[in-house]
Amino acid sequence: MDIQNSVLNYLLTNKNKRIITMFKHIKKLFTVIAALSLLFVYACDQGGGQQSKGKSKTLKNTQKKGFVRCGVSQGLPGFSNADASGNWSGVDVDVCRAVAAAVLGDASKVKYTPLSAKERFTALTSGEIDILSRNTTWTLSRDADIGLTFVGVNFYDGQGFMVRKGSGMTSVNDFKDGISACTNIGTTTELNMRDFFNSRGISYEPVAFEKADEVVAAYDSGRCDTYTTDKSGLAAQRTKMSNPDDHIVLPETISKEPLGPVVRQGDSVWEDIVRWSLNVMIEAEEYGVNSGNADSMKTSDNPAIKRLVGAEGELGAAFGLDNEWSLRIIKQVGNYGESYKRNIADTGILPDRGPNQLWTKGGILYVPPAR
Repeated sequence: MDIQNSVLNYLLTNKNKRIITMFKHIKKLFTVIAALSLLFVYACDQGGGQQSKGKSKTLKNTQKKGFVRCGVSQGLPGFSNADASGNWSGVDVDVCRAVAAAVLGDASKVKYTPLSAKERFTALTSGEIDILSRNTTWTLSRDADIGLTFVGVNFYDGQGFMVRKGSGMTSVNDFKDGISACTNIGTTTELNMRDFFNSRGISYEPVAFEKADEVVAAYDSGRCDTYTTDKSGLAAQRTKMSNPDDHIVLPETISKEPLGPVVRQGDSVWEDIVRWSLNVMIEAEEYGVNSGNADSMKTSDNPAIKRLVGAEGELGAAFGLDNEWSLRIIKQVGNYGESYKRNIADTGILPDRGPNQLWTKGGILYVPPAR
């Protein structure tokens, strides 16, 4: 506009009436174009917001298929494990069941795909599954580099070591040069193990396999001196060994392993659905809402509880869901405490919740409010 004014002032000085009139029209035209451009940008912004709200390609495809596609482990008791009849259970499985309850109305409508640590991310990015809920550690590189989005933490863990009681080892300080260690390929466990031994100047022999059961079998048969993975995994896998009581988990924890569900990048609504399905389970426990009393909580005096059970607000609309999506999660799957007790505590894997206790009870389990 400054250039136009300069030209116009020049022309005024030279009293060229016809050209002056032409430039006045051009100036008005530029003003109209600028105004239309702003309106276009605003309309696109509003239209994009309207379109994205409640619109999800993954949600649409899931509802069309009639089931949630969930990637799980190849068998980790307490987290994702199939019984002899092929029925899956575990705290990771319950995340997918919660999503199915929310978007399909039925927690049982899940198709489970067992995946090794090596193939899990490819299965998600290629579209073979829509949720990866498989004891997977949230790290920067995984979150930022390979097209994935971690949507929360459903189990706070850390890496440890298991040894035979007869070895005489009671601490990692007893490790000597030449120790052999069994672990899984394609995991943070491999990297943590390398960092641990290198930082202590201990030479070691890695014995790595793709499948978890191969690792367990190798350690159980004596092919390695120690078995390392997340401590929850050690506790779970110990139950599969020929003589579980012959093995102990050493007290040291060598890493942080926040485990949680993962989705593909690019579908923010689906991301929110999975995130808040987990959050609902955690917040429901905090407010004392469980599978047995959820319906009766509709008359609660607490607005936060009424929102959780769909008696107040319209939170489901943000995802393109009805208002009882969260109520279905609580009734059909239970709150986080119910899931933990059923799958981990009552099975004897880890009776003590430790950091996975609610923040109000000394743990670090804490989620944003559903409001």
